[in-house]
Amino acid sequence: MNKNTRKLAIMAMLVALSIVLTVLIRVPYPPAPFLEYDPADVPILVGAFAYGPVAGFVLTVVASVIQGFTVSAHSGLYGILMHIIATSTLVVIASYIYRVKHTRVGAVIGLVSGTIAMAVVMMIANHFITPLFMGVPTEQVDSMLIPIILPFNLMKAGFNSIITFIVYKAVSKFIINKEPKLKEAKNTN
Repeated sequence: MNKNTRKLAIMAMLVALSIVLTVLIRVPYPPAPFLEYDPADVPILVGAFAYGPVAGFVLTVVASVIQGFTVSAHSGLYGILMHIIATSTLVVIASYIYRVKHTRVGAVIGLVSGTIAMAVVMMIANHFITPLFMGVPTEQVDSMLIPIILPFNLMKAGFNSIITFIVYKAVSKFIINKEPKLKEAKNTN
């Protein structure tokens, strides 16, 4: 199979897995039941670690749009936008750092950095975007940033990062296509 075709097929499978995980595992966040944990970012993180930050961003956008019109249709354009912002922040930062420092330590630094960045970016995004889409006062949203939004995003990104760290090495063996190296035959003449 052509290398690009294989990569595209694997990326499509990762998007499908992300959507299936959203359908199967949705855990309400007790302080704010409108927020739900799901492990949908794990396949996207795996794909980003395997293929890089650009691929991770593409996976994020495709999965967000499909989820936004199917399993999460109730949140509409707002949900799609927020999912793209949250997941792409986590995925792009984590995979970029992992790409630069391709070790277990690099993976940990990337995942921790991505988790923190996602939490911070989502506080900013909620401050500006949520009042526009939900028609609520900015002050009402701001009152939830520290006690609800920040811990939720740290928890969601943290859990998904931990799961990714645990499964990536085993899964990567199946999705990264390493071309076999041919040994040069020694000339015995």
